[in-house]
Amino acid sequence: MSQSAAERYLRLGLQLGRHVEGIVDAYYGPPELAAAVDAKPPVDPQALVAEAEALLGELEDGWLRDQVVGLRTYAGVLAGESGSYADEVEGCYGVRPTHTDEAVFVAAHERLEELLPADGTLAERHERWEASSRVPAGQIERVLAAVIEEARASTGRLVEQPDGEGVDLEIVRDKPWWASCVYLGALRSRVSVNVDLPLAAIELLVLAMHETYPGHHAERCCKEHLLVRGRGRGLLEETLVLVPSPQSLVAEGIATLAPSMLLEGDGGADFAAIVHDAGVELDLDHALAVRRALEPCRWAEVNAALMLHEERASEAETKAYLERWGLMTPDWAAHMIRFFSSPTSRTYIVTYPAGRELCRSYVAGEPERFRRLLNDQLRVRDLLEAQTDEL
Repeated sequence: MSQSAAERYLRLGLQLGRHVEGIVDAYYGPPELAAAVDAKPPVDPQALVAEAEALLGELEDGWLRDQVVGLRTYAGVLAGESGSYADEVEGCYGVRPTHTDEAVFVAAHERLEELLPADGTLAERHERWEASSRVPAGQIERVLAAVIEEARASTGRLVEQPDGEGVDLEIVRDKPWWASCVYLGALRSRVSVNVDLPLAAIELLVLAMHETYPGHHAERCCKEHLLVRGRGRGLLEETLVLVPSPQSLVAEGIATLAPSMLLEGDGGADFAAIVHDAGVELDLDHALAVRRALEPCRWAEVNAALMLHEERASEAETKAYLERWGLMTPDWAAHMIRFFSSPTSRTYIVTYPAGRELCRSYVAGEPERFRRLLNDQLRVRDLLEAQTDEL
Protein backbone atom coordinates (compact mmCIF):
# COMPACT_ATOMS: atom_id res chain seq x y z
CA MET A 1 0.00 0.00 0.00
CA SER A 2 1.39 3.42 -0.96
CA GLN A 3 2.29 5.83 1.82
CA SER A 4 0.80 9.28 2.24
CA ALA A 5 2.98 12.37 1.89
CA ALA A 6 2.99 12.75 5.69
CA GLU A 7 4.13 9.13 6.16
CA ARG A 8 6.88 9.58 3.59
CA TYR A 9 8.05 12.70 5.43
CA LEU A 10 8.10 10.84 8.74
CA ARG A 11 10.09 7.99 7.22
CA LEU A 12 12.60 10.39 5.66
CA GLY A 13 12.98 12.29 8.93
CA LEU A 14 13.57 9.10 10.90
CA GLN A 15 16.06 7.89 8.30
CA LEU A 16 17.91 11.21 8.56
CA GLY A 17 17.99 10.76 12.33
CA ARG A 18 19.92 7.49 11.91
CA HIS A 19 22.92 9.55 10.75
CA VAL A 20 23.12 12.19 13.52
CA GLU A 21 21.92 11.61 17.06
CA GLY A 22 19.56 14.36 18.19
CA ILE A 23 18.43 15.53 14.73
CA VAL A 24 15.05 13.97 15.54
CA ASP A 25 14.12 15.83 18.69
CA ALA A 26 10.91 13.86 19.20
CA TYR A 27 8.80 11.25 17.49
CA TYR A 28 5.45 9.93 18.67
CA GLY A 29 3.96 8.75 15.40
CA PRO A 30 3.19 5.18 14.30
CA PRO A 31 5.66 2.89 16.13
CA GLU A 32 5.68 0.42 13.24
CA LEU A 33 7.10 3.11 10.95
CA ALA A 34 9.98 3.80 13.35
CA ALA A 35 10.56 0.07 13.82
CA ALA A 36 10.81 -0.44 10.06
CA VAL A 37 13.40 2.34 9.77
CA ASP A 38 15.43 0.99 12.69
CA ALA A 39 15.39 -2.54 11.28
CA LYS A 40 17.37 -1.52 8.19
CA PRO A 41 20.85 -0.02 7.72
CA PRO A 42 21.03 3.80 7.49
CA VAL A 43 20.04 5.07 4.04
CA ASP A 44 22.78 6.83 2.06
CA PRO A 45 22.33 10.63 2.37
CA GLN A 46 22.34 11.04 -1.41
CA ALA A 47 19.37 8.68 -1.60
CA LEU A 48 17.61 10.76 1.08
CA VAL A 49 18.23 13.88 -1.01
CA ALA A 50 16.67 12.20 -4.06
CA GLU A 51 13.65 10.98 -2.09
CA ALA A 52 13.14 14.41 -0.49
CA GLU A 53 13.29 16.09 -3.88
CA ALA A 54 10.76 13.63 -5.27
CA LEU A 55 8.41 14.40 -2.40
CA LEU A 56 8.90 18.15 -2.86
CA GLY A 57 7.85 17.77 -6.47
CA GLU A 58 4.50 16.39 -5.36
CA LEU A 59 3.71 18.75 -2.48
CA GLU A 60 1.74 21.95 -2.71
CA ASP A 61 2.94 25.08 -0.95
CA GLY A 62 2.38 24.73 2.78
CA TRP A 63 3.72 23.73 6.20
CA LEU A 64 4.70 20.19 5.20
CA ARG A 65 6.56 21.40 2.13
CA ASP A 66 8.53 23.85 4.30
CA GLN A 67 9.54 20.96 6.55
CA VAL A 68 10.69 18.81 3.65
CA VAL A 69 12.83 21.70 2.34
CA GLY A 70 14.61 21.78 5.72
CA LEU A 71 15.03 18.00 5.67
CA ARG A 72 16.38 18.04 2.12
CA THR A 73 18.83 20.82 3.02
CA TYR A 74 20.28 18.89 5.94
CA ALA A 75 20.42 15.65 3.94
CA GLY A 76 22.40 17.56 1.32
CA VAL A 77 24.91 18.66 3.95
CA LEU A 78 25.35 15.04 5.04
CA ALA A 79 25.77 14.07 1.39
CA GLY A 80 28.69 16.48 1.09
CA GLU A 81 27.03 19.20 -0.97
CA SER A 82 29.01 22.41 -1.06
CA GLY A 83 27.25 25.58 0.03
CA SER A 84 27.64 28.45 2.39
CA TYR A 85 26.69 28.37 6.05
CA ALA A 86 24.08 31.07 5.39
CA ASP A 87 22.56 28.94 2.61
CA GLU A 88 22.32 26.00 4.99
CA VAL A 89 20.64 28.07 7.69
CA GLU A 90 18.14 29.54 5.24
CA GLY A 91 17.34 26.15 3.75
CA CYS A 92 16.74 24.63 7.16
CA TYR A 93 14.81 27.41 8.91
CA GLY A 94 13.41 29.74 6.26
CA VAL A 95 15.35 32.84 7.34
CA ARG A 96 18.77 33.96 6.15
CA PRO A 97 21.37 34.98 8.77
CA THR A 98 23.11 38.28 8.16
CA HIS A 99 25.74 40.20 10.05
CA THR A 100 24.29 42.58 12.65
CA ASP A 101 26.16 45.87 12.86
CA GLU A 102 28.04 46.23 16.14
CA ALA A 103 26.34 49.63 16.56
CA VAL A 104 23.29 47.63 17.70
CA PHE A 105 25.36 46.12 20.50
CA VAL A 106 26.89 49.47 21.39
CA ALA A 107 23.38 50.88 21.94
CA ALA A 108 22.42 47.86 24.05
CA HIS A 109 25.58 48.25 26.12
CA GLU A 110 24.81 51.93 26.70
CA ARG A 111 21.41 51.02 28.10
CA LEU A 112 23.03 48.37 30.30
CA GLU A 113 25.52 50.97 31.56
CA GLU A 114 22.51 52.84 32.95
CA LEU A 115 20.98 49.74 34.51
CA LEU A 116 24.22 48.38 36.03
CA PRO A 117 26.10 51.37 37.44
CA ALA A 118 29.27 50.41 39.35
CA ASP A 119 33.01 50.14 38.99
CA GLY A 120 34.71 47.94 36.41
CA THR A 121 33.95 47.03 32.83
CA LEU A 122 30.37 46.41 31.73
CA ALA A 123 31.10 42.68 31.37
CA GLU A 124 32.45 42.58 34.92
CA ARG A 125 29.43 44.47 36.26
CA HIS A 126 27.03 42.21 34.43
CA GLU A 127 28.77 39.13 35.79
CA ARG A 128 28.67 40.51 39.35
CA TRP A 129 25.00 41.36 38.95
CA GLU A 130 24.21 37.81 37.81
CA ALA A 131 26.33 36.32 40.59
CA SER A 132 24.42 38.34 43.20
CA SER A 133 21.27 36.31 42.56
CA ARG A 134 22.61 32.86 41.74
CA VAL A 135 20.60 29.92 42.98
CA PRO A 136 22.75 27.49 45.00
CA ALA A 137 23.41 24.33 42.99
CA GLY A 138 21.86 22.17 45.68
CA GLN A 139 18.56 24.05 45.43
CA ILE A 140 18.22 24.31 41.65
CA GLU A 141 16.10 21.19 41.23
CA ARG A 142 13.70 22.10 44.04
CA VAL A 143 13.30 25.71 42.88
CA LEU A 144 12.84 24.63 39.26
CA ALA A 145 10.12 22.19 40.26
CA ALA A 146 8.25 24.89 42.19
CA VAL A 147 8.55 27.39 39.33
CA ILE A 148 7.33 24.82 36.81
CA GLU A 149 4.27 24.05 38.93
CA GLU A 150 3.42 27.76 39.26
CA ALA A 151 4.00 28.28 35.53
CA ARG A 152 1.65 25.38 34.79
CA ALA A 153 -1.12 27.01 36.80
CA SER A 154 -0.52 30.42 35.22
CA THR A 155 -0.47 28.97 31.71
CA GLY A 156 -3.81 27.32 32.37
CA ARG A 157 -5.29 30.82 32.58
CA LEU A 158 -3.73 31.70 29.23
CA VAL A 159 -4.43 28.59 27.15
CA GLU A 160 -6.33 25.38 27.83
CA GLN A 161 -4.02 22.44 28.56
CA PRO A 162 -5.26 18.91 27.86
CA ASP A 163 -5.97 16.55 30.73
CA GLY A 164 -3.13 14.18 31.60
CA GLU A 165 -0.24 16.37 30.44
CA GLY A 166 2.89 16.76 32.55
CA VAL A 167 6.68 16.97 32.67
CA ASP A 168 9.46 14.93 34.26
CA LEU A 169 12.43 17.01 35.45
CA GLU A 170 16.03 15.75 35.48
CA ILE A 171 19.37 17.41 36.30
CA VAL A 172 22.25 16.63 33.91
CA ARG A 173 25.89 17.61 33.30
CA ASP A 174 28.40 17.67 30.43
CA LYS A 175 26.01 18.66 27.64
CA PRO A 176 26.57 21.16 24.79
CA TRP A 177 23.24 22.81 25.62
CA TRP A 178 21.85 24.56 28.67
CA ALA A 179 18.49 22.80 28.85
CA SER A 180 16.23 20.68 26.69
CA CYS A 181 12.63 19.55 26.51
CA VAL A 182 12.18 16.16 24.86
CA TYR A 183 8.57 15.52 24.02
CA LEU A 184 7.72 11.88 24.69
CA GLY A 185 4.24 11.87 23.23
CA ALA A 186 1.04 11.06 25.13
CA LEU A 187 1.20 14.65 26.48
CA ARG A 188 4.41 14.07 28.47
CA SER A 189 7.85 15.70 28.26
CA ARG A 190 11.24 15.09 29.83
CA VAL A 191 12.90 18.38 30.76
CA SER A 192 16.65 18.22 31.35
CA VAL A 193 18.66 21.07 32.87
CA ASN A 194 22.45 21.22 32.59
CA VAL A 195 23.91 22.55 35.85
CA ASP A 196 27.55 22.75 34.71
CA LEU A 197 27.10 26.51 34.42
CA PRO A 198 25.69 28.62 37.30
CA LEU A 199 22.08 29.81 37.17
CA ALA A 200 21.05 33.32 38.18
CA ALA A 201 17.52 33.58 39.55
CA ILE A 202 16.09 35.37 36.51
CA GLU A 203 17.71 32.83 34.19
CA LEU A 204 16.20 29.98 36.18
CA LEU A 205 12.73 31.52 35.84
CA VAL A 206 13.17 32.11 32.13
CA LEU A 207 14.61 28.65 31.52
CA ALA A 208 11.75 26.92 33.32
CA MET A 209 9.07 28.77 31.33
CA HIS A 210 10.96 28.45 28.06
CA GLU A 211 11.16 24.67 28.36
CA THR A 212 7.79 23.94 29.96
CA TYR A 213 4.88 26.37 30.38
CA PRO A 214 3.95 28.21 28.24
CA GLY A 215 6.98 27.23 26.11
CA HIS A 216 8.08 23.98 24.49
CA HIS A 217 6.09 21.46 26.50
CA ALA A 218 2.89 23.51 26.34
CA GLU A 219 3.22 23.92 22.56
CA ARG A 220 3.77 20.23 21.88
CA CYS A 221 0.89 19.21 24.17
CA CYS A 222 -1.51 21.65 22.55
CA LYS A 223 -0.52 20.52 19.07
CA GLU A 224 -0.75 16.82 19.84
CA HIS A 225 -4.15 17.35 21.44
CA LEU A 226 -5.60 19.61 18.75
CA LEU A 227 -3.73 18.80 15.53
CA VAL A 228 -2.92 15.10 15.90
CA ARG A 229 -5.72 13.77 18.11
CA GLY A 230 -8.32 16.45 17.39
CA ARG A 231 -11.47 15.49 15.54
CA GLY A 232 -11.03 15.82 11.81
CA ARG A 233 -7.37 16.90 12.00
CA GLY A 234 -5.07 13.88 12.25
CA LEU A 235 -1.99 15.80 11.10
CA LEU A 236 0.47 12.93 11.27
CA GLU A 237 3.39 15.16 10.25
CA GLU A 238 3.18 16.89 13.64
CA THR A 239 4.33 13.70 15.36
CA LEU A 240 7.91 14.30 14.21
CA VAL A 241 9.93 17.17 15.70
CA LEU A 242 12.86 17.69 13.34
CA VAL A 243 15.66 20.00 14.51
CA PRO A 244 16.92 21.51 11.21
CA SER A 245 13.50 22.74 10.06
CA PRO A 246 11.23 25.81 10.15
CA GLN A 247 9.24 24.07 12.89
CA SER A 248 12.20 24.73 15.21
CA LEU A 249 12.32 28.46 14.54
CA VAL A 250 8.63 28.84 15.37
CA ALA A 251 9.03 26.65 18.47
CA GLU A 252 12.00 28.63 19.77
CA GLY A 253 10.19 31.88 19.05
CA ILE A 254 7.26 30.69 21.15
CA ALA A 255 9.52 29.48 23.96
CA THR A 256 11.66 32.64 23.96
CA LEU A 257 8.55 34.81 24.15
CA ALA A 258 6.88 32.58 26.74
CA PRO A 259 8.51 33.99 29.92
CA SER A 260 7.31 37.52 29.21
CA MET A 261 3.73 36.22 28.99
CA LEU A 262 3.94 35.20 32.67
CA LEU A 263 6.56 37.44 34.28
CA GLU A 264 5.48 40.83 32.99
CA GLY A 265 2.50 42.01 34.98
CA ASP A 266 0.94 41.10 38.30
CA GLY A 267 1.74 37.39 38.01
CA GLY A 268 5.48 37.97 38.24
CA ALA A 269 5.33 38.47 42.01
CA ASP A 270 4.38 34.82 42.59
CA PHE A 271 7.51 33.64 40.78
CA ALA A 272 9.75 36.12 42.59
CA ALA A 273 8.37 34.78 45.88
CA ILE A 274 9.52 31.24 44.99
CA VAL A 275 13.05 32.52 44.48
CA HIS A 276 12.94 34.55 47.70
CA ASP A 277 11.84 31.44 49.62
CA ALA A 278 15.11 29.84 48.48
CA GLY A 279 17.03 32.69 50.13
CA VAL A 280 17.89 34.44 46.85
CA GLU A 281 17.23 38.16 46.47
CA LEU A 282 15.65 39.18 43.16
CA ASP A 283 14.38 42.55 41.98
CA LEU A 284 12.20 41.15 39.22
CA ASP A 285 11.38 44.44 37.48
CA HIS A 286 15.05 45.39 37.32
CA ALA A 287 16.05 41.89 36.17
CA LEU A 288 13.49 42.01 33.36
CA ALA A 289 14.78 45.43 32.31
CA VAL A 290 18.31 44.05 32.13
CA ARG A 291 17.13 41.09 30.04
CA ARG A 292 15.29 43.38 27.63
CA ALA A 293 18.39 45.52 27.25
CA LEU A 294 20.44 42.39 26.56
CA GLU A 295 18.12 41.00 23.89
CA PRO A 296 19.84 42.69 20.92
CA CYS A 297 23.10 41.06 22.02
CA ARG A 298 21.68 37.65 21.07
CA TRP A 299 22.42 38.67 17.50
CA ALA A 300 26.10 38.74 18.47
CA GLU A 301 25.80 34.96 18.74
CA VAL A 302 24.61 34.76 15.12
CA ASN A 303 27.52 37.01 14.11
CA ALA A 304 29.88 34.69 15.97
CA ALA A 305 28.50 31.61 14.19
CA LEU A 306 28.96 33.36 10.84
CA MET A 307 32.52 34.25 11.85
CA LEU A 308 33.31 30.66 12.76
CA HIS A 309 31.66 28.91 9.82
CA GLU A 310 31.84 31.44 6.97
CA GLU A 311 34.76 33.73 7.75
CA ARG A 312 36.87 30.87 9.13
CA ALA A 313 37.69 32.82 12.28
CA SER A 314 39.50 30.86 14.95
CA GLU A 315 37.72 29.60 18.03
CA ALA A 316 39.79 32.05 20.10
CA GLU A 317 38.66 35.00 17.95
CA THR A 318 35.04 33.87 18.07
CA LYS A 319 35.17 33.38 21.82
CA ALA A 320 36.64 36.88 22.30
CA TYR A 321 33.84 38.32 20.14
CA LEU A 322 31.17 36.64 22.29
CA GLU A 323 32.78 37.90 25.47
CA ARG A 324 32.98 41.47 24.16
CA TRP A 325 29.65 41.95 22.40
CA GLY A 326 27.55 39.22 24.00
CA LEU A 327 28.89 40.08 27.48
CA MET A 328 29.53 36.41 28.14
CA THR A 329 31.85 35.01 30.75
CA PRO A 330 34.76 32.95 29.34
CA ASP A 331 32.99 29.76 30.44
CA TRP A 332 29.75 30.72 28.69
CA ALA A 333 31.59 31.77 25.53
CA ALA A 334 33.42 28.42 25.46
CA HIS A 335 30.06 26.68 25.95
CA MET A 336 28.66 28.56 22.94
CA ILE A 337 31.61 27.53 20.76
CA ARG A 338 30.79 23.94 21.63
CA PHE A 339 27.14 24.58 20.70
CA PHE A 340 28.15 26.09 17.34
CA SER A 341 30.34 23.08 16.63
CA SER A 342 27.84 20.31 17.40
CA PRO A 343 26.32 18.62 14.30
CA THR A 344 22.83 19.01 15.73
CA SER A 345 23.11 22.69 16.65
CA ARG A 346 25.70 24.34 14.38
CA THR A 347 22.97 26.24 12.49
CA TYR A 348 20.46 26.40 15.33
CA ILE A 349 21.53 29.65 16.98
CA VAL A 350 19.49 31.79 14.56
CA THR A 351 16.23 30.27 15.81
CA TYR A 352 16.43 32.16 19.12
CA PRO A 353 16.70 35.84 18.11
CA ALA A 354 14.90 35.45 14.77
CA GLY A 355 12.14 33.34 16.31
CA ARG A 356 11.72 35.80 19.18
CA GLU A 357 11.45 38.81 16.89
CA LEU A 358 9.01 37.15 14.50
CA CYS A 359 6.76 35.71 17.23
CA ARG A 360 6.80 38.92 19.25
CA SER A 361 5.87 40.94 16.17
CA TYR A 362 3.09 38.48 15.38
CA VAL A 363 1.64 38.43 18.90
CA ALA A 364 1.90 42.22 19.34
CA GLY A 365 0.74 41.99 22.95
CA GLU A 366 -2.45 40.04 22.14
CA PRO A 367 -2.84 36.84 24.22
CA GLU A 368 -5.16 35.38 21.60
CA ARG A 369 -2.35 35.48 19.04
CA PHE A 370 -0.01 33.72 21.45
CA ARG A 371 -2.66 31.03 21.90
CA ARG A 372 -2.77 30.65 18.12
CA LEU A 373 0.99 30.10 18.05
CA LEU A 374 0.55 27.29 20.57
CA ASN A 375 -2.49 25.72 18.94
CA ASP A 376 -2.13 26.16 15.17
CA GLN A 377 0.27 25.03 12.47
CA LEU A 378 1.76 28.43 11.60
CA ARG A 379 4.57 28.76 9.07
CA VAL A 380 7.66 30.94 9.22
CA ARG A 381 6.24 32.62 6.14
CA ASP A 382 3.09 33.53 8.08
CA LEU A 383 5.21 35.29 10.68
CA LEU A 384 7.35 37.05 8.08
CA GLU A 385 4.25 38.29 6.27
CA ALA A 386 2.73 39.54 9.54
CA GLN A 387 5.96 41.42 10.26
CA THR A 388 5.93 42.96 6.76
CA ASP A 389 2.31 44.03 7.21
CA GLU A 390 3.24 45.88 10.39
CA LEU A 391 5.99 47.75 8.59
